Amino acid sequence: MEGVWENFMRNNQDTFKSLFQRKKSSNDEDSLASAPTPIPQLSSLANSVVFRCSKILKIPTEELQHRFDIELPESVKQLFTYARNFLEFCSYQALHNVTRNPDYLSDTDFRRLTYDMMLAWEAPCVEFERGTKETSPNNDEVEDDEDGALFYSSPISMAVQVDDKKTVGREAFGRIAPACAVVADIITVHNLFDALTSSAGPRLHFIIYDKYLRSLDKVINAAKNTLAPSLTNLPLSDVEIIIDIEGGVPTQPVLQHVGISAWPGRLTLTNFALYFEALGVGVYDKAVRYDLATDLKQVIKPELTGPLGARLFDKAVMYKSTTVTEPVYFEFPEFKGNFRRNFWLDISLEILHAHRFARKHNFKETQQSEVVARAILGIFRYRALREAFQFFSSQYKTLLSFNLAESIPGGDAILETLANRMAHLNVDNSPGTVKHPPTSSPFSLLALSQLGFIPQKNAILDGETLMVGDFCVGETHPLEIAVKKTISDTGRAEAAQATVNQVKVEGIETNLAVMKELMLPFIQLATCLVLLFSWKEPFKSTVFLMLTSFAIIR
Repeated sequence: MEGVWENFMRNNQDTFKSLFQRKKSSNDEDSLASAPTPIPQLSSLANSVVFRCSKILKIPTEELQHRFDIELPESVKQLFTYARNFLEFCSYQALHNVTRNPDYLSDTDFRRLTYDMMLAWEAPCVEFERGTKETSPNNDEVEDDEDGALFYSSPISMAVQVDDKKTVGREAFGRIAPACAVVADIITVHNLFDALTSSAGPRLHFIIYDKYLRSLDKVINAAKNTLAPSLTNLPLSDVEIIIDIEGGVPTQPVLQHVGISAWPGRLTLTNFALYFEALGVGVYDKAVRYDLATDLKQVIKPELTGPLGARLFDKAVMYKSTTVTEPVYFEFPEFKGNFRRNFWLDISLEILHAHRFARKHNFKETQQSEVVARAILGIFRYRALREAFQFFSSQYKTLLSFNLAESIPGGDAILETLANRMAHLNVDNSPGTVKHPPTSSPFSLLALSQLGFIPQKNAILDGETLMVGDFCVGETHPLEIAVKKTISDTGRAEAAQATVNQVKVEGIETNLAVMKELMLPFIQLATCLVLLFSWKEPFKSTVFLMLTSFAIIR
């Protein structure tokens, strides 16, 4: 009987396996057939990012690698930099493609992809991955029962799930984030990173990055959805963009002081001017325009205001120009602090500085638009951080490019480098290549156009020219070099000044000690006279009085 049972089990072994083993679906088989071959030089996460980029570009990974090998110079294809530069090559092109969609910031896949790009940039090759595994032996590894690593089983599993413990460093963020003009600016990207990591440590967590992008998306949508009927009093031109509005909420009014009079109303900032609409009986009066674009010797600074012209509260912004007979003050009342005032002071100065920079270098229309677009995107980022994290910038940690260059010692070097980039701006839509664009592209202007703020006919949309935006694979951006040098020089200057101040303090203390020693006899004499005059020792006081009287009589 046992022999018959054994023969039955042996003959039907395949049938039993088919009953209890997982049967692969046709979709799984198609996935296996279409799964790309991982690039040996890349880590698993880098392979995942490259594969996702190839899906976005609709180009096989092998073709992307072939293009990288034949189109880019040998300097970026060295053994130790090949993986990272190839990752940049794929990432920049994919980001340029993705950002053509006006709603990409609201896409969870975009936020995860850009974060994974930063993680992969820090560990682009297999050697980095091996080092990570050696230093982190407790990390769980997911393997497939049949084919080894789950990463290779299908394109879906190739999208590596990033561990919550993984974070992004400063250099990786500075290399990937500015490739999307809306997310970061090359001039202030490190200040942005410091702001995002100020409460969570020296490295960036995905949850913070995700919250920032969500807030940025909310700010941009609010700016785009500003309703025209509520702004009929504003004499806006066709190219004016409303950046922010304050005073529309009764609990947060804006008061305009002219002379000793004050009136509540609504303040609007555009890319060309400030507009104030005084509040009438249920409606706003005709808007008064305060120009920021034309050279009118404008002065914008913080100021004190109060009732009847009294200087009591540090909550106002002063505007003065040759077109107004006397300075105008915009007060932002709040119970605690002057955060509203500081925000509006910063963003108003940013637009003013951007126009001054454009006038100084006699830029053409496209160049001027690019400069102002950079300022507008910086304001959106500043507002997003302010609303999401209660962030308020300091002098050297501002997120506004032109304010930073104007406030930091040696900021002229940053503006000069930016002017050189603007001078080579592609204003005639001449062709360029990924390898080395002969001209830089209107990166910020294109971003505003893709978001729907300006007509796309006013922006250059040539795909070849803008393949990697204003970035070259494997090269450091000139603006990044200028910013790092300026900040480094500023740090050394501040350290030197602190040393000088310390020496001065120590010198004062030393001089005081010397003077005290020299004055010691006089101090002791004065102490003795006080004792005699107090008559605490009558005998000594009497003798002193008699001797003094005798000296006077003689």
